[in-house]
Amino acid sequence: MAVAFHDLGSTSGLKKLDEYLLTRSYITGYQASKDDITVHAALPKPPSSEFVNVSRWFNHIEALLRISGVSAEGCGVIVEGFAAITEEAVATPPAGDTKAAAAEDDDDDVDLFGEETEEEKKAAEERAAAVKKSAKKKESGKSSVLLDVKPWDDETDMKKLEEAVKSIQMEGLLWGASKLVPVGYGIKKLQIMMTIVDDLVSVDTLIEEHLTVEPVNEYVQSCDIVAFNKI
Repeated sequence: MAVAFHDLGSTSGLKKLDEYLLTRSYITGYQASKDDITVHAALPKPPSSEFVNVSRWFNHIEALLRISGVSAEGCGVIVEGFAAITEEAVATPPAGDTKAAAAEDDDDDVDLFGEETEEEKKAAEERAAAVKKSAKKKESGKSSVLLDVKPWDDETDMKKLEEAVKSIQMEGLLWGASKLVPVGYGIKKLQIMMTIVDDLVSVDTLIEEHLTVEPVNEYVQSCDIVAFNKI
């Protein structure tokens, strides 16, 4: 049964989480898992020292994300208003692929050796290519990536920075939860999750060719990979 938390941005929500972690090192199980990443990402800011157990757990997960990452599946966690990190988030094929697969079934009744018009041949080739592409996507592995996106200075509009980052859309990329993390001297960085299809998206290419070039680099100074985990 999945563990549920509510209002993690409020004092009451943090108090309940603190009580929950009193006798636990992790959200579920005996090792860090995706459940910990989900709750970690759902916290709008690092917890204060008032919440001793939450602070201990938060700092431990921060260290793991910086050093080795987190790969265990976990038992499932629900955070109000926040979607857990799951493979299903990118597992559903686009509607176009479903139609292509249905079209392939219709081709079973076609006499491939009979006379076909040029238009019919072209349509059949397009359907076959779409089905092949769909099958390749289903075979592809997926990864969960946590990015640190740093602004130029404390005057950078962080809302526009986040909008600029999420404006980057491509096949095989799904943006997830995000939060602002204080760095110092009034500067905050954006920490954001994304799920990628490995064969379709290269994180290095995404950073070099999209996240640190115009027009996004008006707000973004640099991007770093904090954690990279296979799903």
